[in-house]
Amino acid sequence: MSTTTHRTASSGILRLRVMRVITRMNIGGPAVQISALMRGLDTERFDHRLITGCVGPGEADYLHQRAPDLPVHRLNWLGRAVRPSDDVRCVFELAAAIRRFRPHIVHTHTAKAGALGRAAAVLARVPSKVHTFHGHLLHGYFSPAKARVVVQTERRLAAVTDRLVAVGSQVRDDLVAAGVGKAAQYAVVPPGTRLAAAPERSEARRSLGLPPDCPVVAYVGRVTQIKRPDRFLAVAREARRAVPAAHFVVCGEGDLRPDPEAVTDLGDSLHLLGWRADVETVYAAADIVLLTSDNEGMPVSLIEAGMAGLPVVAANVGSVSEVVSDGKTGLLAGASSAELARHTVRLLCDERLRQEMGARARTWTALRFGEERLTADTEALYTSIAVARGWWPASLSER
Repeated sequence: MSTTTHRTASSGILRLRVMRVITRMNIGGPAVQISALMRGLDTERFDHRLITGCVGPGEADYLHQRAPDLPVHRLNWLGRAVRPSDDVRCVFELAAAIRRFRPHIVHTHTAKAGALGRAAAVLARVPSKVHTFHGHLLHGYFSPAKARVVVQTERRLAAVTDRLVAVGSQVRDDLVAAGVGKAAQYAVVPPGTRLAAAPERSEARRSLGLPPDCPVVAYVGRVTQIKRPDRFLAVAREARRAVPAAHFVVCGEGDLRPDPEAVTDLGDSLHLLGWRADVETVYAAADIVLLTSDNEGMPVSLIEAGMAGLPVVAANVGSVSEVVSDGKTGLLAGASSAELARHTVRLLCDERLRQEMGARARTWTALRFGEERLTADTEALYTSIAVARGWWPASLSER
């Protein structure tokens, strides 16, 4: 495959082409990261292209709701569903798109795009392949037999990948322990995001239909099995017994959206908002953010909560502890709904503690999880590849 490049007029260095491939841009952490990179990477040094499939039924399209101006190339076969004949066709169409764009680097995100995109990159003889694990599928998604297949597949894909990126150290460690790649292949690049300006608390509550002075616990994200919405409801029920005035907000959709008939005991204290483009309004209305998942990478919703100055109660899974400092910016627990409920009640009953944790969370997340840091880390990763390949002079890696 040809890797012809051109030199930029101002810097005199070769401009690298990067093709980014993701299964779908549904609302969630990966879409947030990709949007930040597409907007933030230095266009003097990088020419990048985004290829994605379509979101599935019941999912919200991030591009439509939050980034309608982002340039994207859609590939219909690159969806979430696994259909062997369509997946084979997708590999060949991706390979054709790669040959047209002639990227130096193909960077894949999410499991299916990681498999099909890297297969196509091998087929098209792309010089360098990078894959980001925004989490992993090792725990909580599949039966033991299917999980073994996933691990074997990821091991084979890692063998043809130059660099593997993990959003957190725990995610990396779990993957290395499972034999997916070697530690030297990995770079840890935490998420980076920003939160839009939020309305005043009173206005946020009015717009969401919440009482002006009640304590509010919020969840933001997909409502799917791995997120354990049943556990969220169990926590809500236990917390209400101790704090009857508490209200609980769910901002998101998914295949496990609670049936209204099954939550009548929660009455008007449960608010199912569906997907909202203005998540900053939800955070502005909340006192606490609750996460009850069985497995996570590094949840962007908890980063956003910190940026909004909110403390978090969360299950200590994946790289959650790299976002939430237990006892300082929030409270972490095991997978027990009783333990999560105790932490939730503690914060609901202690306004001073909430405010102190929220202030520390705002400072911590702004420093560690900004878009600028994500962009800088990613540019440094690409620069290291370009220098190692001889495309750029070694002096660039010292910047």
